[in-house]
Amino acid sequence: MKNHILQFVVPFVLVTLLIHAAATIALGSPDMSSMRQGDEPVVLTPIPGPAPRLNGPTIYGARPGHPFLYRIPCQGQRPMRFSAESLPPSLKLDPVTGIITGTTPASDTYRLTLHAKNDLGEAMRLFRIVAGETLALTPPMGWNHWYTHYERITDKLMREAAEVMISSGMADVGYQYVNIDDCWMNAPTHKDPLRVGPLRDDKGNMLSNKHFPDMQALTDFIHGKGLKAGLYTSPGRFTCAGFAGSYGYEKQDAELYAAWGFDFLKYDWCSYGNIAKDGDPDAKDVPHWGKGGPKLPVMKYPYQLMGDILKKQKRDIVLNLCQYGMDNVWEWGADVGGHCWRTADDLGYELNRITEVALKNASHRAWSKPGSWNDPDYIQIGYIGNASDKGEPAPCPLNPNMQYTYMSLWSLMAAPLFFSGDMGKLDEFTVNILCNAEIIDVNQDALGQCGAVVAVTDTTYLMVKDLEDGGKAVGFFNRGEQAAEVTASWPVLGLKGPVKVRDVWRQQDLGVADAKFTARVPPQGVVMIRMVTDPR
Repeated sequence: MKNHILQFVVPFVLVTLLIHAAATIALGSPDMSSMRQGDEPVVLTPIPGPAPRLNGPTIYGARPGHPFLYRIPCQGQRPMRFSAESLPPSLKLDPVTGIITGTTPASDTYRLTLHAKNDLGEAMRLFRIVAGETLALTPPMGWNHWYTHYERITDKLMREAAEVMISSGMADVGYQYVNIDDCWMNAPTHKDPLRVGPLRDDKGNMLSNKHFPDMQALTDFIHGKGLKAGLYTSPGRFTCAGFAGSYGYEKQDAELYAAWGFDFLKYDWCSYGNIAKDGDPDAKDVPHWGKGGPKLPVMKYPYQLMGDILKKQKRDIVLNLCQYGMDNVWEWGADVGGHCWRTADDLGYELNRITEVALKNASHRAWSKPGSWNDPDYIQIGYIGNASDKGEPAPCPLNPNMQYTYMSLWSLMAAPLFFSGDMGKLDEFTVNILCNAEIIDVNQDALGQCGAVVAVTDTTYLMVKDLEDGGKAVGFFNRGEQAAEVTASWPVLGLKGPVKVRDVWRQQDLGVADAKFTARVPPQGVVMIRMVTDPR
């Protein structure tokens, strides 16, 4: 596969003062310039109130006749009562947990109204279930263990991550997948003897190592919380870390993963490169490059094979193509059954290049749409391991401004949102970055558009994303070492007339602007704005 801030605890009083200060900022010039590299971070996301607030996507895809599982994301004080108008009869909503289970109904679009109520208020939200063949109608969201635990991952750590996804509030804004990466299987050799053993049983079934004694019990635990479980393998004989791969057992492995109850599969190129280069003397029908042979059919073959197999399983499994952007995967990833695909190398090795990676990813925006997402890799903030030595987690090396930039870019690009930091060491600043419901609304917008990049100066740029409601989400970005004013005029944004302006990080209305908007952006930072034409 393919280090530094302190742990921050910002008092509630400071948060309140910051929100009050934001209210006094003049329209057109939200000022975050006091946030400089080396300063202690400022929490911009308001603390959620005790009244219910329904979050998450407004649209959800599932395949007819398959098991259905969806935890309604909702902030607010518990206990809470949930209800849903027009829920199909094959589905059942637990009014206490807000978890919808059952069997996906026949192909159609089902329009629901979700309700959440507690002693302090009530919220409602329109929600569409699209029963059909397209999964991941909005970018998948969740957690993946790799950049924290590497080869140290265990069943216990996965269960703890699922529990923290609930207790931290991440599930309340839409995070749902709890994904195991490499190292859950056996390896021929490894420094940890509990990860060494037979790769398969006498029937050819892949074996998990002793750190994962019962894979179905693990998925049952995750599903019991209304969350989903993800798994990892390689189309090669071995994974990147040298554990058992799926080559030659693709159908059997997919059926096993489905029987275990997994909902997501990351399929990592790894050792398949050897098969692609040299071929397999025991499998003449497997294409390889040979001398001067066509490369693209060879690249597509293992993913088409697994994509076709997953479609035949009796449960919904999202397929993530992890092959590092080779051969313009964004152009054909959906054709082979993928729902998201990596567009670059592992970001863990080059966190200082977040902006460059994002801008390259955004250049492929034409292929981003519901069910088909460009993936620039995971969100690595909070405590993460060093990708080079795979050591124990430590504070990430990004300054606070860069962390706001990171999350803003991924949201505006409609990229999958997978946190890969230490779930056991979440602090208030990290939760503020991960769990701003309005930032996530931009990422999960049903239109599914990746934002377009508009250069302003050599060091400043805009990223402009059209939204389903006819509005725009706009990131004002500054790559420079000094604060800068960045202006967006209505012709550049495709807007007309008076426009209502809202600061998304602060979740605060800034008023109405007539022809342009100017933001003062901190060094290496962002101001993120949502705009909609004023109907008056």
